[in-house]
Amino acid sequence: MKAVIQAGGAGTRLASVAKDLPKPMVDIGGKPILQWQLESLKRSGITEALIIVSKQSTAIQDYFGDGASLGMKITYYVEQSPLGTGGAFTYIAKQIHEDILFLLGDLMLDVSWERMIDFHRSHEGLITAYVHPNSHPADSDILMLREDGLVLSVLPKNKERESFYHNLVLAGVYVISAELLQTFEDEEELYKMDYEKEILMPTIACDGVYGYVCSEYIKDCGTPSRYYAVIRDLENGIIAAKNLKSPQKAIFLDRDGVINVFGDYVTEASLLQLTENASKAIRLINESGYLAIVITNQPIVARGDTTLAELDNIHAKMETLLGADGAYLDAIYFCPHHPDKGFEGERVEFKIDCECRKPKIGMILKAKERFNIDLESSWFIGDTDRDIMTANNAGCKAILLTSGDPHPFGHFPNAKVDYTVRDILEAVTLILNQPKQ
Repeated sequence: MKAVIQAGGAGTRLASVAKDLPKPMVDIGGKPILQWQLESLKRSGITEALIIVSKQSTAIQDYFGDGASLGMKITYYVEQSPLGTGGAFTYIAKQIHEDILFLLGDLMLDVSWERMIDFHRSHEGLITAYVHPNSHPADSDILMLREDGLVLSVLPKNKERESFYHNLVLAGVYVISAELLQTFEDEEELYKMDYEKEILMPTIACDGVYGYVCSEYIKDCGTPSRYYAVIRDLENGIIAAKNLKSPQKAIFLDRDGVINVFGDYVTEASLLQLTENASKAIRLINESGYLAIVITNQPIVARGDTTLAELDNIHAKMETLLGADGAYLDAIYFCPHHPDKGFEGERVEFKIDCECRKPKIGMILKAKERFNIDLESSWFIGDTDRDIMTANNAGCKAILLTSGDPHPFGHFPNAKVDYTVRDILEAVTLILNQPKQ
């Protein structure tokens, strides 16, 4: 597969850092952003790249040349006038007759591209968009996904949103099928075009786009604050560590009493309220390089007290509230089952003795497989002995909170706690202050 990198933008938002350089040439840790991208591509076996550049500067061509110094083959398309993020697709379509990896040149990243490419090929969409949670969803385009990843709609950035949403943001990286590229081959001239508005959105409308949800490191360096945040992440070793080829560390979080206020049952979104320090604690997890993953039993579905659709809305509210505070979750796993039968209003299909209900570790094993998690280096924060027993069974370290369930013990008296603290913030602070191995 060949890569196409859009590197022709003016970069006005980053002018105080970039000065006269194109954004992709801004230095991070002694190398331009674009070099980090190319080296990441090469590590996944992608050795050919077409870079779209502006005629205003030859800095990119002068620095990289034909790519031989990186062990790659690099060619260029020079825009004689600004064509927007999608205007060069007519040229691309005439030059490349296979699926391409298309990415914006101002993204700092470290990605195992094989995973995304395999996802694209298995789903057979026209476009696969890299999707991830971020700390500023309000000013990001949010994708609404079907369970299999099909993109149903987009909530545009900087517009008031009438419903709760999962924090799934476009990252600026796409696999685009040769079939879609062929639609540009008959165009005689190039013309200015916005990729998202004029290519991505119409393809979403015809059910042609899938979202590949991943936790690996991709960040926009387009503003000074984000640029300096990326430098901090590089210095702290977070960027390379987030690549899923490396074992990941996770902080598993129970939901009720840990992230949201403990109550009888949260059966509808209006009943969910975050605990006082949940957002701050999860922000610290996000900044640390640990994954933040919810593991929660929700037998309210089996009892008939709520539906899967409303449970999804509850979780969307939780993500919306966290996102408004600059925090995000990498994944939410829930068990809707309950083994005991014979109650009025119950849903029999969920009344099973499953492998996912805590203290069994089915949900954790799913997370382990998806994120390549090292369980021995991971933690579980919960407010009941069931949570602690789950941690014990998974081989994680366990922290019990005293601020959640008022009756945390009684079912699993043999559960072994590593630490007992008041709330989620105290727990996360304790974890992050542990001596490094």
